[in-house]
Amino acid sequence: MRPLQCGMFIFVALLASPASGLGSEIDARTAHALAQAGQLLIIDIRRPSEWEKTGLPTPSVGISLQNSLRKVRRGFPDDVLEVVDGDKDQPIALICASGGRSAWAVGLLQETGFSRIHDISEGMFGNGKAPGWLAHNLPVTACENC
Repeated sequence: MRPLQCGMFIFVALLASPASGLGSEIDARTAHALAQAGQLLIIDIRRPSEWEKTGLPTPSVGISLQNSLRKVRRGFPDDVLEVVDGDKDQPIALICASGGRSAWAVGLLQETGFSRIHDISEGMFGNGKAPGWLAHNLPVTACENC
């Protein structure tokens, strides 16, 4: 097995383990590969005005953490639960602009019983440690209903 394949296999095995991945960080490229393989659901938690400017990661679902006043929406955990058909053990990765909101939202979802939540900590624009989804030239989908 090639080193990259071996590394991906190990990561996928860890992702599949129920005891692992609680609040773990995941890089944008790995998240994209896992989402493309159907092994991870990416949720873009930015606001619709942000989706309109950049599009959403492909593939992903947009569920805004905040309302238009930038206050956390009470219904956010319920909206996530609806998207995963009630399965709080489904592997999910959250992305925002630069990792701040997604890190916070990981904790929020953990508190409500989600067990396999990951933070795409570099976000869409990068965070000083990593360049971000857009700089990696990963695909985006235009937001049709923003």
